[in-house]
Amino acid sequence: MGKRIALATIGTQGDVQPYVALAKGLTAAGHDVVLAAPDDFAEFVTGHGVAFASLGSNIQDLLRDAVFEKAMSRSMVRNAPALLKRGYALMDTATRLGWQAAQGADALVLNMNTSFGVDIAEALDIPVIMGAPQPLNATREFPLVAYRGPTLGGRLNRLSYSIMSVQQMFYNLPRNRLRREVMGLGPRRSGGFFRDTQGKLLPTLYCYSAHVSPRPADWPESSVITGYWRLEDNSGWEPSDAFKAFLAAGEKPVYIGFGSMPFGAQRNTAILKAAVSQWGGRAVVARGWGGIDPTALPGNIFPIEKAPHDKLFAHVAAVVHHGGAGTTSAGLHLGRPTFVVPQTVDQPYWGERVHALGCGPEPVPLKVLTPEILTRKLVELTSTPGFVHAAQTLATKLNAENGVARAVDEIEEVMSAYRPVRG
Repeated sequence: MGKRIALATIGTQGDVQPYVALAKGLTAAGHDVVLAAPDDFAEFVTGHGVAFASLGSNIQDLLRDAVFEKAMSRSMVRNAPALLKRGYALMDTATRLGWQAAQGADALVLNMNTSFGVDIAEALDIPVIMGAPQPLNATREFPLVAYRGPTLGGRLNRLSYSIMSVQQMFYNLPRNRLRREVMGLGPRRSGGFFRDTQGKLLPTLYCYSAHVSPRPADWPESSVITGYWRLEDNSGWEPSDAFKAFLAAGEKPVYIGFGSMPFGAQRNTAILKAAVSQWGGRAVVARGWGGIDPTALPGNIFPIEKAPHDKLFAHVAAVVHHGGAGTTSAGLHLGRPTFVVPQTVDQPYWGERVHALGCGPEPVPLKVLTPEILTRKLVELTSTPGFVHAAQTLATKLNAENGVARAVDEIEEVMSAYRPVRG
């Protein structure tokens, strides 16, 4: 018999799209599903036939905020107080709306950015499953994905995850107040993104492939790598006549895009134009939510405002991007050599994984990228046969997986084994 399952996620496209795929998989398995997400994605979610519930704030507005831009491009520490204030307001709204969306649910599935859902599940006495698109359980095998610096040993690798405890303190300040005001609960007894208030590990599903990031041997049994939660595009997107003409006019281009961060477009565009000119090849660029100014580009660079990566990447020889989990997945599933120019969070980690797997050059952070560096990387990316072979070999393995089906099985198993605390 089907259950009512509420999913909750906050973030950019890469944080929402996998949960739409999971929602569709759960629905196909006979469950009644609602996906709670920021207002930006209401049309996207419902367009895939999934019920939508609002968690408030428009994420594009947050990313365009001057304080956010200063924190990302200048000083995180100096702008932290203002960011915390905005974060608290966002969390307050999302928690209250999330509480409404979860009423009547038999289980919750959460992105780590909606960890307040752990409290909601406690109040409703239903099981909760965490999801994440990057490895976050502590391990001796590699440091926290956001770490950038010299190589660490096993002990320091594991210690690096203590940064998440500091982040958890930020979440817990308003969280305990919201537990009291919204759910009638006392303060949390234990912290951690992947633990309940009793300190017990929560089941956690990692929506990427173990072929890309192998499962650490010291992870708990509660952490499962399912494979990617891939969403089949339903937009009907096809290349425009102008794009078809561009493709037919020369060799396959390289895709270049710098992700969802809407600042730095002037600098990024100058680097792009100079590098492609020095390299001498052809490129397709995507603006996304920002990052590149698509106006006044030369004839060997074709701008596209918006296109699904799994469709667009089929028309290119290689890809250059910010290293978001979803964009990385799209390129690797199509066997495209990849160069990553990371900006933040887990992007450096995926860039390093792509390079370690032999699928592309060593990543270079966007903030230190220059026309000369990008030129060299474009030459390397398009003239190294080993990158093509490694990427195509990996693609065969990835396309044999069904991460959504594995996740649905795991969720159903958790629901079946759950025993109400108060029942």
